[in-house]
Amino acid sequence: MINYKNVEVLLNADASGRYQQEWQNYIRSRREVYRNLVNEHLDSNMVSEANWILRSHYSSGEEMGLNIVPGDICYTDFGQAYLNETGYQHFGIVMAVCRRKAMVIPMTSNPVQYAKAYDPQENPAGRKHLMRLGKIEPMNRPSVLFLNDMKFINTARVIDVKAHLDVRSVLFRRIQQRMLEVLFSREGWLDMPTGRPAAGEPGEN
Repeated sequence: MINYKNVEVLLNADASGRYQQEWQNYIRSRREVYRNLVNEHLDSNMVSEANWILRSHYSSGEEMGLNIVPGDICYTDFGQAYLNETGYQHFGIVMAVCRRKAMVIPMTSNPVQYAKAYDPQENPAGRKHLMRLGKIEPMNRPSVLFLNDMKFINTARVIDVKAHLDVRSVLFRRIQQRMLEVLFSREGWLDMPTGRPAAGEPGEN
């Protein structure tokens, strides 16, 4: 897997042949970008860029020996992100695979997000776009899903498969149900007939 030191070598390397000048110009421009990045995003951004350079030409993870199936919990590079989006390197659970693309829900073990997540028994007033998974073996800590960040991705973004949740399990079926609620519910917090927040009410992640 690409790490920070690998990326440093890549970004400081000299290219050879007829692309040498283009490579130097590219690296010079990227250094300017990195100087202006927030420090907490610097390493993650460099890793994502290196992964893009090495992986973006693959049509799927199968070309790298990764056969992704529903229920897989994967360490994935989601790439650069806007505010209120999941980006860079995170775990995610695969809910479906369609024509070499996977529907993935990003997840985190962040205890703050876990505490905020809706739970019908323990936190009925919690945020419904967050779903508690508990601890899935062999993961180290309890996890929570960002249901409003579900997306189809090229499976070449998957770095590694770390765990698997049986698609016949009660928990997997519960995730499917919560996906439908987030996508199509007309109740309360999702009751937006126009599909847009009211004026002066920005969306919330």
